[in-house]
Amino acid sequence: MAGPLSPATTLRLKPFYAVRFFTHYRRPIKVLNPNFFSSYPPKLHPAPYLSRRRSFCSVVSAAISSGEAVERPKFEIIETKEGVKTEQVREFRKRLRVADIKGGPEEGLDRLGETLVVRGWVRTVRAQSSVTFIDINDGSCLSNMQCVMGSDADGYDQVENGLISTGASVWIEGTVVSSQGSKQKIELKVQKLVVVGKSDPSFPIQKKRVSREFLRTKAHLRPRTNTFGAVSRVRNALSYATHKFFQENGFVWVSSPIITASDCEGAGEQFCVTTLIPNSNEGGDSPVSAIPTTVSGSVDWSQDFFGKRAYLTVSGQLNGETYATALSDVESPLIFQFHMLLPSLACNHFSQLNLLDTESFMLLSSFFHILTMSTFGFQIYTFGPTFRAENSNTSRHLAEFWMIEPELAFADLDDDMACATAYLQYVVQYVLENCKEDMDFFDTWIEKGIINRLTDVVEKNFVQLSYTDAVELLLKAKKKFDFPVKWGCDLQSEHERYITEEAFGGCPVIIRDYPKDIKAFYMRQNDDGKTVAAMDMLVPRVGELIGGSQREERLEYLEERLDNMNLNKESFWWYLDLRRYGSVPHAGFGLGFERLVQFATGIDNIRDAIPFPRTPGSAEF
Repeated sequence: MAGPLSPATTLRLKPFYAVRFFTHYRRPIKVLNPNFFSSYPPKLHPAPYLSRRRSFCSVVSAAISSGEAVERPKFEIIETKEGVKTEQVREFRKRLRVADIKGGPEEGLDRLGETLVVRGWVRTVRAQSSVTFIDINDGSCLSNMQCVMGSDADGYDQVENGLISTGASVWIEGTVVSSQGSKQKIELKVQKLVVVGKSDPSFPIQKKRVSREFLRTKAHLRPRTNTFGAVSRVRNALSYATHKFFQENGFVWVSSPIITASDCEGAGEQFCVTTLIPNSNEGGDSPVSAIPTTVSGSVDWSQDFFGKRAYLTVSGQLNGETYATALSDVESPLIFQFHMLLPSLACNHFSQLNLLDTESFMLLSSFFHILTMSTFGFQIYTFGPTFRAENSNTSRHLAEFWMIEPELAFADLDDDMACATAYLQYVVQYVLENCKEDMDFFDTWIEKGIINRLTDVVEKNFVQLSYTDAVELLLKAKKKFDFPVKWGCDLQSEHERYITEEAFGGCPVIIRDYPKDIKAFYMRQNDDGKTVAAMDMLVPRVGELIGGSQREERLEYLEERLDNMNLNKESFWWYLDLRRYGSVPHAGFGLGFERLVQFATGIDNIRDAIPFPRTPGSAEF
């Protein structure tokens, strides 16, 4: 293991496995009925055995489809042996969204004169003497679609009757025209309006701004606000980019179990899963005396559902390691030689026959590279919910949260840091490129300068320093910390943020080689006997965003570590088996997805980075 690095050392990571050269196979585009959306919703045709009582939905559908010029698509009628006539299921087609209409460089001007249908929820209604303005949002983007409705439009009576109010869901057909206002380039001149769902006057989210604390009590409605709609879209983009990054780099997604009998972190902060307490369906009281006990008076877990203690998992890492040690990316020397030799031999042969020019030679060489690379193994990653029974009511903690945890076989800590760096830069760049409207909103209303901060992450070189050097840096800092610093202490958020925000001017920092006494049992012990091959990635405004390590692959070291931490080795028998049967050096990291959402949006409370936060004393919705 290399010696301590100076605080100013630039992280020169091993090049992470390059994204393989590939081409997307595109299916032929099938021309669909261009009038589909204008003819939706269709008339309902209930099956013979269903009741023909007209529900609210059928009334609305009939109202929408009545008087339409476009004929409903015809489907093949199939008659069964029993004489029952059935109709073919319609082909699924993507809905037209406000984002599709107003997106692009023209901001909708390229659709002038088109007749379109929008569906969504009313944000505001402004009635004037001869015209009514209705702002519709369908959640696909931050922008509303301004709909201008005259008294001659079909459905104007619903405006007069007061059915169009904030929160109501509507179906509107109209023509795209240039807007007379300055806030948007286009608007929809309404031809037909139908109220799909009325909104009670008690709807709690009106035009007046409300606090995020209040909106947490209305978590089922807060996605309709600008802030939480934008957070949801960025969260979705980060999730997609996560899968995209790992899939492009040859990782295999593994579903790790939610219920476990082991404690990955060894902290004991786990939720117990049991059926010994009667559930709500059984009704009645739940006396403590009904819980089976042993002769000594302790709970008899052998009578529980799993026959032993079971918990909600705090991490999918241990299970992920089992697949990482089977689906690795290693190549044998012979295969490696063949892999490198085949392209050059084949391409040189064609070149000697004067069948290839220089450009074709390079393309064919790349093809053979793809062909041979695709025959080998993978790394793995998990991406799912985890749980921690930590009784903490801070803005940084959740009882239920999502974790991203890749594992790399035949890898050390340097490989791990390279992967973490490449991943973070990839997903941040994806959000900056694909969520521009939402990011502009965050930059204006949530955190001024967030776009520049995220751009620095993508463009700046990450730096690394050892834990020992980080402690020395903090001790020399001309700043008073709430938590004193000494070698062996666990760095707090104020320490981490000082290092990345002030000491290194907003540059992401990786701290490595932590004292083993403050880290988990599975981390590989360094040669000094005092530290482990662990790393934490620190980013501005958040502090620690990623934590990882090289895993302990030596059986005797791992068993000794379990004993020293008073952990039951019997619960980890299968984990120890990985060291008995073909153990390999491997590494990985974990990333709390909600903290990543916080980092990318500037939202200061983690409870606003997840749709339905679970915290001490709160399990609503």
